[in-house]
Amino acid sequence: MLINLSPLKKYPDFRNLYFGQFISFMGSMMSYVAVPYQIYQLTKDNWYVGVLGIVQLVPILIFGIVGGAIADRINRKKLILVSEILMAVVTMLLGVNAFMPEPSVIVIFILVALLQAVLGFHRPAMEAMTQKMVMTEDYPSIGALGSFRYSVGAITGPAIGGIIISMFGVKVTYLIDLATFIVAILFLIQIRRSPDPEKSESSTLQSALEGLRFALSKPELVGTYVIDIVAMVFAFPVALYPAMSEKFGGAQAAGYLFSAMALGALIMTIFSGWTNQVKWQGRAVILAALFWGVFIIAVGFSESFWLTILFLAMAGAADMVSGLFRQTIWNQSIPNSIRGRMSGIEMVSYMSGPLIGNARAGWMASKYSVSISLWSGGIICVFTILVTVLLLPHFWNYYSSRSSS
Repeated sequence: MLINLSPLKKYPDFRNLYFGQFISFMGSMMSYVAVPYQIYQLTKDNWYVGVLGIVQLVPILIFGIVGGAIADRINRKKLILVSEILMAVVTMLLGVNAFMPEPSVIVIFILVALLQAVLGFHRPAMEAMTQKMVMTEDYPSIGALGSFRYSVGAITGPAIGGIIISMFGVKVTYLIDLATFIVAILFLIQIRRSPDPEKSESSTLQSALEGLRFALSKPELVGTYVIDIVAMVFAFPVALYPAMSEKFGGAQAAGYLFSAMALGALIMTIFSGWTNQVKWQGRAVILAALFWGVFIIAVGFSESFWLTILFLAMAGAADMVSGLFRQTIWNQSIPNSIRGRMSGIEMVSYMSGPLIGNARAGWMASKYSVSISLWSGGIICVFTILVTVLLLPHFWNYYSSRSSS
């Protein structure tokens, strides 16, 4: 029932990609705390933290699909390498801005938008290359390992970031993130085999449209996109953490809040072996999303710091169950020839929801209160998912005949 580590031994190139991205992601999660915390400290306004989500969303919508199409046309290792270098440069500029006597909020917004634009090329290329590195029977284990990487990075990164911010400020956090990008680049260089994708006669735009048509033709894929977007748009709480942290003790509390959902996700990932036995995967995604909404409602009514952490951890565990099955459905349903394009579409779906959700949460908190923003969003989330189930019966009945024993 425990997580399967054998792909790390079986596939050396996958191991290099995995550990390089593991370290890089930890650094990125430190900046994940630093950016909204810095904006809140500079403005003292939840709305500005929410606007950060819109700033991140626009380049994802533009470059996610285009980047996925390009990832199916050029060497994916080279695309990831260039992306890592560009993200390192942007992170360095965030540090330079932080060292200024009066850091600019506008500059932060511009640099964050650039980071998201580059991510639109990086993420699809990484997903497509990962799928090509391993055998089909290892897809569930690869999904669990990816979730484990995310969970550990999302726990330790924010927690360490919160401590570093409280002791040294955000500027040092950005410098550490820069160092992790350099380490990731060194791991990438060690990857030996990275074949070019099959050549396509269609243009980049035509390739992107082909990917969209494929996604819309598969009810199981549409279901994963819609359920995740609905859950995140109405119940994503992260934009409220800086304001919540002031109530609970400052930067260090912010680090714990940012880590809480990932802690629950990590625990769920460690005991993810049972997911290989589940064949009604659509139902698993839907039920997990419902539990996510219920736990966010509980966060909204909580007055205790540790109860808040507990409910956030439980929400993170539910979201991880949803994520594991969504990843498995994607890998089982999508051929590698269009994996880059589909990864771009997936990225738009699973990142647009949280980014819009942050804007919603920040706006409602500025109009009413943090508590109302949380519990009302959770209630709307649960109700909307139940309606979505009625509208997507094919996804509820999705049965995977490929689940391994």
